[in-house]
Amino acid sequence: MPTIDLKKLQTHRARTFNLPPAKRLSSPAQARAFVDKRGFVYFWPIKGIDLPSLWTAVAGNRPVADKHDDPGHITWGWKDRALDKKIWYYGKILRKKATMISLDVAPYFYALSENYGTPDEDYLIAYEEGRLPQAAKQVYEAILKEGALNTIDLRRLAKLGNAKDSEFNKALEILQADFKILPVGVAEAGAWKYSFIYEIVPRHYPELPEQARTISEGNARLKLLELYFELVGAAMESDAVKLFGWKKELIARSISGLVAKRVLVESEHPKQKGKWLALAKLTK
Repeated sequence: MPTIDLKKLQTHRARTFNLPPAKRLSSPAQARAFVDKRGFVYFWPIKGIDLPSLWTAVAGNRPVADKHDDPGHITWGWKDRALDKKIWYYGKILRKKATMISLDVAPYFYALSENYGTPDEDYLIAYEEGRLPQAAKQVYEAILKEGALNTIDLRRLAKLGNAKDSEFNKALEILQADFKILPVGVAEAGAWKYSFIYEIVPRHYPELPEQARTISEGNARLKLLELYFELVGAAMESDAVKLFGWKKELIARSISGLVAKRVLVESEHPKQKGKWLALAKLTK
């Protein structure tokens, strides 16, 4: 069985994560090009997940700083000012964490969501089948009826004013992860004068459902897994399950397809046990 070449893997990740010797990103235009080229990245690095992030590409391979004046936090302004610009898709997607997706790749994610019909119908079916909690239903219906809302007004109109913060935030995360709502701006509302504005996905990106309609779920998984391995170079099957949250048998089927096409090769890691999968060019 081939063995992963750690030197090649390190060089590969330095390129895809935008680490030295690559120059750090220093402008919104470079951030957009980074997301477009990678397909999808995290906004912040997420502990326990190997995936490029905008923070790392700008600030270097270090923890997210607590200090608000850290130079790396320039990413926050770039992201907020881009919310209504439609230059990428932003929301809490992968593991319900802040994810940035290129507009070319977004249809593949949408094709795997629980959205098959119209915005007026899909959420009701999900609710009736027990896949959408009551709080998420109320949040969605408030936006559906009133249009884009900041979180302060949204909580009130969804009749969740007395709900726990965790219940309201979980509802927002569930709806984002299934491509039902997304943040489209920031309002000066609330105690901190900072509140996301949420909208129904097909209202903000009306072309997205149609773009996704011709993509089968199998092809969507193949595409996203291929992009993932191009980003990280090598990983275990369990890493892909952890990131995407798909059933193990679906991941295994897609990986088998990528191995059959020689996109991936089953490999050994020189320092870690278990079966790994790697880009052929990174093995010896």
